[in-house]
Amino acid sequence: LDDLIYDYDEEAVAPKPAASAEQPTEADRDNFEHWVAVNVRDQRQHGYSTAEVKVPQGDLSPEQFHGLADILRTYASGLARTTPWQNIVLRWVPNENLYSVWKALGELGLGGAGALEITDVVSCPGTDSCKLGITSSMGLNRAVQQKVQELAITDELTRKVLINISGCPNSCGMHHVGNIGFHGAAQRSGDRQVPAYKVFVGGQRRPGQQLELGTVLKATSIPSKRVPIAVERFIALYEGKRKAGEEFNEFVARVGPESFTAEIADLSLAPEFSVEAMQEFIDWERDGLYVLERGEGECAV
Repeated sequence: LDDLIYDYDEEAVAPKPAASAEQPTEADRDNFEHWVAVNVRDQRQHGYSTAEVKVPQGDLSPEQFHGLADILRTYASGLARTTPWQNIVLRWVPNENLYSVWKALGELGLGGAGALEITDVVSCPGTDSCKLGITSSMGLNRAVQQKVQELAITDELTRKVLINISGCPNSCGMHHVGNIGFHGAAQRSGDRQVPAYKVFVGGQRRPGQQLELGTVLKATSIPSKRVPIAVERFIALYEGKRKAGEEFNEFVARVGPESFTAEIADLSLAPEFSVEAMQEFIDWERDGLYVLERGEGECAV
C-alpha cells in the first residue's frame, strides 16, 4: 500500500523569501491590509502564510485556473487545496510574497477580501446543472451577495454570519450548517407554483468552532424573490436586539427561532398570480414561469 500513497513534501519545494519583494503603494495599502486581515493566516512554519482565495459561487474560468497555477508556481508551493466552502487555499506563501500574490489575484478578479464572511455565500449548482435541483440556487446566491454588499456591513460580528443555500432538501449547499440557511422548495398559489425556500437559523460551520445543525423555521417557506429581503431583516433583527458582543448563534439561542419566523411572516404568504406579481413566479436568472421538475441522477450530472 505504501506505493499507492501520494506523498509530496511541499516544504521541500516551498519558495524562499524574496530578497527584494514588491511593497504596497499608498493607493492600495488599505485594500491589501484588509485582504491580509481577513483572508490570510499564519502557518506554523515561521515566515510562511496561507491565503484563502474567495471564489464567488465556486466558479472559475479557464483563464483563472491557468492564472492560479502561475501564482502557485511563482509564489507558493505549486499545489492548492480546495475548501468545503468553494474557495481555494494557497499554502507556503512567504510573507514577503503576499502583496505580489494579492496583486496577481486581483488581475484575475480573485483578489477580493471576505473569505468566510457574510459576502462569501455558499450554494450548490441547483437547477443550473443538477437534475435533482428544484430552484436556481446559484441565481439566488448572486442576489443575496448583491444585497449584503449593498448593505455595506462593517460591523465585525455581523460580518461573521455565514449564509448557505441548497437548491433542494438534499443539502449539497450545506444549508443546515450555515448561520442562515435556505433550501429550495415549491409553493402553491392556486393552480400555479412559486419557487420558494425553507429557512434555517443557528447552524455553525466556522473553522475552530463546533459544528452545529440549524433549526428550520416551522411552517415557513418564502418565495425565492423575497429571500434577499429576509436576509436583510434577519441582519436588522440581530443588530438591533443583540447584547454586547453576542454572536449570531448565541442571539438565536436567546431569542428563539420564533423571533425570526415572526420577522418574515408577511414574506411567507404566497403571491396571487397577476401581471404585477409575475416576477415572483419566475426564478432567479430565468425567463419562463416556474414549474417544479425533477429528474433522475446526482448533482452536477
